[in-house]
Amino acid sequence: MDILWLILSAIVGYLLGSINGAVLISTIFYGSDVRNHGSGNAGTTNMLRTFGKKAAAGTFLVDLLKGVVAAVLCGLMVKWLGTHYDYWMGACIGGGFSILGHNWPVFFGFKGGKGVLTSFAVMLALSPIAAICALGVFIVVVAICRYVSLGSMVGALSLPFWIWLFSGFVPVFYLGIFAAVLLIARHYANIGRLIRGTESKLGQKTKKE
Repeated sequence: MDILWLILSAIVGYLLGSINGAVLISTIFYGSDVRNHGSGNAGTTNMLRTFGKKAAAGTFLVDLLKGVVAAVLCGLMVKWLGTHYDYWMGACIGGGFSILGHNWPVFFGFKGGKGVLTSFAVMLALSPIAAICALGVFIVVVAICRYVSLGSMVGALSLPFWIWLFSGFVPVFYLGIFAAVLLIARHYANIGRLIRGTESKLGQKTKKE
């Protein structure tokens, strides 16, 4: 019976992750799906380039909150229901599936973002020091090269190290590896543009190839 509560955590986390801030804000307030503009990505960076700072801020808030809520809510749910599993198991499952929901949202044709902000939000809820350290890596890389995609990938690569350094080989460590691998895989197009020198820098419009 306990396994059913873990399955429920996965479903709740996935549905919360499927609430895509970029798609909702762009269609409701700007009358145009952000996925039809720029890079085609339903995320904060493309919202900033396409619709401006207010749209990006709203997207940031939605995607940050849903990751935190998914992890905390699912963790508490598993704990309060008196299962054999602890808070961290429920939180990791709920958080992990929220990242999947952001990438492949059931509400929006399974076409979402790359999961950078949602991954950060989940890790902020589960391993805040490691998440902040990874954010620091992201900021340094972007400040040097102005490539948000490269900063995201390098920050993601550093995440498992920071979790291991501060917490050891805990369940969150393996979730960190999963999130990092998935994030880098989702950036495959950006990797190609970085190699060709056609990737847009922060503050630039998306380059057309």
